[in-house]
Amino acid sequence: MVGGAWWSYRPEDLLMFSPRVYARLFELHNQALWPAQLLALALGAVALVVLLRPGPRGTRLVAILLAVAWAFVAWAFLWQRYAPIHWGIAYVIPLFSLQALLLVALGSLGGGLRLPGHWSVRHGLGIGLFAYALALHPLTDLATGRGLAGAEVIGLTPDPLAIATLGVAAMAEPAPRAWSLMVVPALWCLLSALTLFLLDAPGAWLPLLAIAAALAARLWPASKAPR
Repeated sequence: MVGGAWWSYRPEDLLMFSPRVYARLFELHNQALWPAQLLALALGAVALVVLLRPGPRGTRLVAILLAVAWAFVAWAFLWQRYAPIHWGIAYVIPLFSLQALLLVALGSLGGGLRLPGHWSVRHGLGIGLFAYALALHPLTDLATGRGLAGAEVIGLTPDPLAIATLGVAAMAEPAPRAWSLMVVPALWCLLSALTLFLLDAPGAWLPLLAIAAALAARLWPASKAPR
């Protein structure tokens, strides 16, 4: 059989790029968008402040910012950068668009989302995920040797955006809406972890840890607000 039997292929044979090409993907993306990274980080910081002391207007603002980011990443990163080197990404882009629509609909219509105004384990885990995505995830590239030229910034690249969204959904109410908002980010984190694992890249466990933390927060018994 030309090319060998299907069972002779290993998982890493499904990848169509090398670790260097994958790293270069982020470097070129950052070069093309500079200095948008500064704006993205600033807006992320605003969202984090809102999450620390949430209110109805602030919660809607966070949902809208995340929706815009999902739509932008779908077009600027997945379609423009990633899809040309990975045919499977074409099937992921509609999911990113769906996530943007869900954030607008579930976060703004019919009462929207509610975020806890008091501290709890669920709130702390959600804030921790968002803060990690904003401030620490870009620095993981230093640990992996990629350097800041390829840093993954919230709002511009999918991994920190998915982790930040998991953080918001992990602590949001009502529960059915929150669970709906977790599906696409969790699926992306699984895909990202698999890609990094097949590339033998450090940090492949980080997206999986984000999913675990979000699930733990979502399943943690809700605490009552102090009187």
